[in-house]
Formats: sequence, structure tokens, C-alpha cells
Amino acid sequence: MQTKKKVSVSDILDAKNKEKIAVLTAYDYSTSLICDRAGIDVLLVGDSASMVVLGHASTVRVGMPEMLMFCGAVSRGSKRAMIVGDMPFGSYQPSPATAVENAVALVKAGCDAVKLEGGLEIVSTIRAIVDAGIPVMGHIGLKPQTSALWEG
Repeated sequence: MQTKKKVSVSDILDAKNKEKIAVLTAYDYSTSLICDRAGIDVLLVGDSASMVVLGHASTVRVGMPEMLMFCGAVSRGSKRAMIVGDMPFGSYQPSPATAVENAVALVKAGCDAVKLEGGLEIVSTIRAIVDAGIPVMGHIGLKPQTSALWEG
């Protein structure tokens, strides 16, 4: 996608079935600067920072304070890419209202959209976040936030 302006949801939708987009994960200012200069379209600030940056054994150890720090750093380095902030485990499960509150905090930290794990069980949560004006990227299939909770 060739654009100098900030990448939006509309840009992503317009590219569907027409051109490829580049999506990478970033956790810090320096990486986001490099990705932005390289023309990356979407930067995901993943809860995988729990393992990759902080050295935890799973993603469930990272919380909103850390995600807000990582998202803020990435957003300060990237002027073009759409920034998608991962909602960490526990930030959206209690209630749709809690999810909206935390999604708003990620937007205030510099995110353009949020990502959360789940399917039909979180439809009302997704609807509440979208109704608050925040785009949502879904994550279905293997759900790392809860897969370890089911291991023997």
C-alpha cells in the first residue's frame, strides 16, 4: 500500500483483494521508527511482549500498565502505520464496560485499533468497543492468552 498519510481502516479495507499489506509486531520506539521508514502498513503491539521483552513464560503476565507503555512507545515512533494494541488477558473478560474503558486507554496511548482474542463468546464485548468508535481486530483460532490455562 503506497500512502504517505496515516493508514486507516478504510485504507486496509480498500486494499482487500487488490494489494498486499505489510503487518509486523513492534514493542518499542526504535523498532517502530524502522518499520515506519520501511513503509509497514500496520504495527501490532502484541501482548507477546510479555515473553519477548519481559521474559515471562506466557502472555498472561502482561497487564494494561505494560501494554500502555509499549503502545505509547510504538505510537511515538510511527507516523504512518496503523497501530493496533493487543488487549491483555483480564482487560476485556470482566465485562463489555471494562473492555471499553481499557480500549479507550489504549487509544489514548496512541493506538488506532485494538485486538482481542475470542469468537462468539465475546461478540457483545466487540460490539461495545466498536460502538465506542474504536476499530477491533479479531483473533480467532488458537488463543495464546488462555491456551496455557487448559494445559495439564
